[in-house]
Amino acid sequence: MKIDIAIIKQLQVQIQHDNQVAFEDLYRRFFPRLFNFCMLYVHKKETAEEIVNDVMVKIWNKREGICGIENLETYLFVSVRNLSLNYLQKHSHLYLVVAPESGVVEITDFSNPAKALEWKEISFRLSMAIEQLPDQQRTVFKLIKEEGFKYREVAEILGVSVRTVETQLYRTIKKLAAITNTFIDSPLPAKKSNNNTGLLILLLLGCFFVR
Repeated sequence: MKIDIAIIKQLQVQIQHDNQVAFEDLYRRFFPRLFNFCMLYVHKKETAEEIVNDVMVKIWNKREGICGIENLETYLFVSVRNLSLNYLQKHSHLYLVVAPESGVVEITDFSNPAKALEWKEISFRLSMAIEQLPDQQRTVFKLIKEEGFKYREVAEILGVSVRTVETQLYRTIKKLAAITNTFIDSPLPAKKSNNNTGLLILLLLGCFFVR
């Protein structure tokens, strides 16, 4: 359940003035939701707790600038997501993939040498392909996938319509899909293959390009 914006803003002001009780209130309000969200990525309670606590500690340590965060709720969820993906990237045998038959997103162990080599090949080819994209496609892709901007924000930055941003990203994913198709073991019906491959690319690149 979302927390009233007015309450969050009030807590931000109090925290900026070193109010530890307000910080503890913020922590209690957000921890369960952030923890559950983090578990979708890491699937380990201890790790999820550590990631959420790291994010909250950072909020307290940098509390003098907390009122400068326009949407604290979004900021917290994005921070947890980024740390979760960093964790998955660091533990390089774990990846988010789409199961070919069911389309279910899951964490898969690629510790098998053949799978690890396959992943490195995909990563290399995707990286090369991204650098060879037309300028606008590459810029749109990196702003969204590397910098975490929303479509509307990218449109404002580049001075184009949201529709143009969506189109450029779609074209990019379509191009990158051709690369990953080579590495999908199980043959899929054409329509389902396209959908799953696009999601697979987004997930793989989400792990690969986290900064």
